[in-house]
Amino acid sequence: MNVQNKLDQGIAKLGLEIGSDTNQKLITFLTLLKKWNRVYNLTAIRDHDQMLSHHVLDSMAVLPYLYSGNWMDVGCGAGLPGLVLALMRPDWQFTLVDSNGKKMSFVQQVAIELELKNIKVCCARVEDVRTDLKFDGIISRAFAATEDFVKSTRHLLADSGRWLAMKGTPDKELRSLSGDVEVERIIPISVPGLNAARCLVILKVK
Repeated sequence: MNVQNKLDQGIAKLGLEIGSDTNQKLITFLTLLKKWNRVYNLTAIRDHDQMLSHHVLDSMAVLPYLYSGNWMDVGCGAGLPGLVLALMRPDWQFTLVDSNGKKMSFVQQVAIELELKNIKVCCARVEDVRTDLKFDGIISRAFAATEDFVKSTRHLLADSGRWLAMKGTPDKELRSLSGDVEVERIIPISVPGLNAARCLVILKVK
């Protein structure tokens, strides 16, 4: 089975629907990721099929639990999940933040090649990011411990905003959260082709 068929099957299993243009852009993203990875070491995963399941489908799996608004992806690395989410939701705005210049060069190039108008790229430590614009949602995938994620981005979250942390099994991490931060939901996530525990932790200020 080729990557296109596996992508189609994965999307169907996730209960998502996308147009042919978005479908083709996801394939192009995978191709660019594999190409750039040879030189820039964007991810430890080299296999095309694993890139699909561990990166693209893993990023897409949280989409049903997101909402329209202005989003920040912290520690996005090779643009995950932010690039994938921006592809899927062109009417939402995404700011992708990472301090690794090579990875952010890749993200910028993908945004240009795929004509993604809803992405802003910020190469910086998130603690140093200063903007008057606050974010409705701040998401991270393998960025840091949940406590550190919340602490480093707190100045960027809108009053009614939420933090969303993509995790494996986060129970121990959540015990060290600040007293005025609470877990709103922990949602088990099933990712096609990925045989590992995954969940989405949604947090808010009390």
